[in-house]
Amino acid sequence: MALLTDDLVVDGVRLAYRDHGRGEPVVFIHGTPSHSCEWRNVVPRIEAAGYRAVTYDLLGYGLSERPTSRDTSVAAQTDLLGAVLAELGLDRVNIVAHDIGGAIGQRFAIAHPERVRRLVLIDTVSYDSWPSATWRKIIDEHLDDYRNLTQDAFNALLTRQLEMTVATGGGMAEDVLDAYLAPHQSALGRASFFEHQVRHYDSKYTEEISDQLGGLTMPVRVLWGADDRWQPLDYARRLGDDIPTAELVVIPNAGHFVMEDAPERVTREIIDFLAVPASV
Repeated sequence: MALLTDDLVVDGVRLAYRDHGRGEPVVFIHGTPSHSCEWRNVVPRIEAAGYRAVTYDLLGYGLSERPTSRDTSVAAQTDLLGAVLAELGLDRVNIVAHDIGGAIGQRFAIAHPERVRRLVLIDTVSYDSWPSATWRKIIDEHLDDYRNLTQDAFNALLTRQLEMTVATGGGMAEDVLDAYLAPHQSALGRASFFEHQVRHYDSKYTEEISDQLGGLTMPVRVLWGADDRWQPLDYARRLGDDIPTAELVVIPNAGHFVMEDAPERVTREIIDFLAVPASV
């Protein structure tokens, strides 16, 4: 299930990334609890359709560096996105962003609208939608004592959460689940998960920009799984109402990880959207 192929050093940190294809650039930003493996059934098809696709693991996630003294919040990841684009020589890009990556995409588009051709928000966190009730419980119970979790207990905890992300009967296939769990199969991996991901589950990063969404002028497609148990469809509708250029597309029989439930449909929606005239 390997997708990323290289490493990139940006602002003094190492990021695992993939930069393949030619044509108009499309940057994919994954969510949480995840890494770039979530795009494995989408990105190669975007490349084959004639686009340059850039995919990377956020700092502290997946195969990227896990620094102990580096801010990995949504705000910091937004700044790092700008550094990634500068390092790759990309002035204007399309952004496809999922979950917490959607918060990064929103913030970047608001701060740098001239650099975003089009924006796809997939089952994104927004407003006060996060953390979900089940993650709030985990934060309350485990954030300060996660070091006491055994590997088996950690895997069971994260497996329960990951099983909630899909709508298909029977949950995730075993090999898919293993791919999502893989970065966390060590004491460092478990610690990194809580310190670099869970500790930054904070809606302040989206609430503080909610009144600026109406100023976005680039084409926006809000893509949502109808059966998302973490980010209710009402938030998708709210985004569709608040962003003047937004179009809402709801995918039936799909959950929060819509690219797992309906990768072909997600790919078609992205390719279709990339044909929409971009803002000047």
